[in-house]
Amino acid sequence: MPVEIRELVIRAVVDRGQDAPVSDEGVSVSASPGGGSTGADFDALVQACVAQVLRILEHKRER
Repeated sequence: MPVEIRELVIRAVVDRGQDAPVSDEGVSVSASPGGGSTGADFDALVQACVAQVLRILEHKRER
């Protein structure tokens, strides 16, 4: 008998090595200087993740 997962919650904690200010959602408010991350890098990462999720959903819908 197959098992259907209706909800999946994933939480992750990333240690940057320095204490960065964190918002209520657990997302760093600003990139640490010298960390190599910028707002543009974060936006590009989010866009890539969204595109990949949409591709996966489209592929599943075609089945």
